[in-house]
Amino acid sequence: MPNPNLKENKLKRALVAPFRGIVKWISPTAFVKFQYRYITHHTCDLSHPTRYTEKLQYLRLFVYPYDKRVSQCAGRVGVRDYLTELHLDQYLIPIYGVFDTFEAIDFSKLPAQFVMKCSHGCALNYICYDKAAMNIPEVAKKFHKWLKLDYGKKTLERHYSPIKPQIIIEKYIGQDHILPAEYKIHVFNGKARNLYVVTGRKIDIRYTNFYIDWTPFDGSQFNGWKKADEMPEKPANFAEMVALAEKLAHPFPFVRVDLYDIDGKIYFGEMTFTPAKGTLILDDDRCDFEMGRWLDISSYMKKETK
Repeated sequence: MPNPNLKENKLKRALVAPFRGIVKWISPTAFVKFQYRYITHHTCDLSHPTRYTEKLQYLRLFVYPYDKRVSQCAGRVGVRDYLTELHLDQYLIPIYGVFDTFEAIDFSKLPAQFVMKCSHGCALNYICYDKAAMNIPEVAKKFHKWLKLDYGKKTLERHYSPIKPQIIIEKYIGQDHILPAEYKIHVFNGKARNLYVVTGRKIDIRYTNFYIDWTPFDGSQFNGWKKADEMPEKPANFAEMVALAEKLAHPFPFVRVDLYDIDGKIYFGEMTFTPAKGTLILDDDRCDFEMGRWLDISSYMKKETK
């Protein structure tokens, strides 16, 4: 049964909305605590975090903004250099270029299908299924707006702020209008523990959660999202996927590594350090504590947290 905390009080939202920017500016820590309480209905104990989602808030505030490797790997351009440094560039999706401005793109040199992404945030993407039908002025408006955005400041995921805003154009690896399944592997202190598989994106999106041994982890279903009607099949190269995720995640206390399996070939998607800003509402609250036990941040903890 979905967590009853998913229901939002719209009146409460309207009342607090005018004050969010002020609180965020005065005290990022106070804002994150408030945001966490507002969304999850749990108190955020940053002095003695035990929940997975609490520990993500600690990393979000006090660790990841100060780790240059995190900013590099959170960026869609910088992370490609990271894979190359590790001699893992064979997993990278081919690209057609990286551009500082929208006007620098020569669309005549692009294929009929491609994917455009901003380098410095999440969900700043455009998928071109048919270049002939693309409304370039409308797409330009989006990217002009996105390139001006300080995503880290907006979301208080400040590890995004140092990333240079750019546009990266990747090869489209889907089939016609069907996007490939995504395998989002969660790595805790270098060990892959669980994942969820995203299927039906842009059509009927579903999120199916598993432990890393591919047994169901239904209690970790989050934010009211539904799992697939039929359980996704485990890829034949899943062991290689896990090994890749663990190698990429090795320097970090926690990161989610997103991968694709295209006809038996693994492609790297992205690395996400604070999924949904850590404000996840799990179907079974006990899973928040279970995952919290997997994540050891004791070596990162300050003696005192204000």
